[in-house]
Amino acid sequence: QVHLVESGGGLVQAGGSLRLSCAASGSVFSINVMGWYRQAPGKQRELVATITKDGITNYPDSVQGRHTISRDGAKNTVYLQMNSLKPEDTAVYYCNAKDSWFYYWGQGTQVTVSS
Repeated sequence: QVHLVESGGGLVQAGGSLRLSCAASGSVFSINVMGWYRQAPGKQRELVATITKDGITNYPDSVQGRHTISRDGAKNTVYLQMNSLKPEDTAVYYCNAKDSWFYYWGQGTQVTVSS
């Protein structure tokens, strides 16, 4: 079992930056991939970024070059640095972890970007 706790959301003006954190606990040794997803009102949850245990990252075109995912293995924490934020980045951001059997989700943190 893996437990995820996100932090760092908030309100920011367009063009600003935020850094989200996700602390993992429990069976962290079994995690293969961690990532961030977001869900805006009335929309499906979508991928923001992923990072494998080997440090390989993946981003969709919508955030490529603006957002950066990273991890601190010693702290079992994954970060999402979000720069040049746009109003369309407004959503609840969820941390995700995947092992060989299950997907785990955090409770989500709200990010609101004002124009």
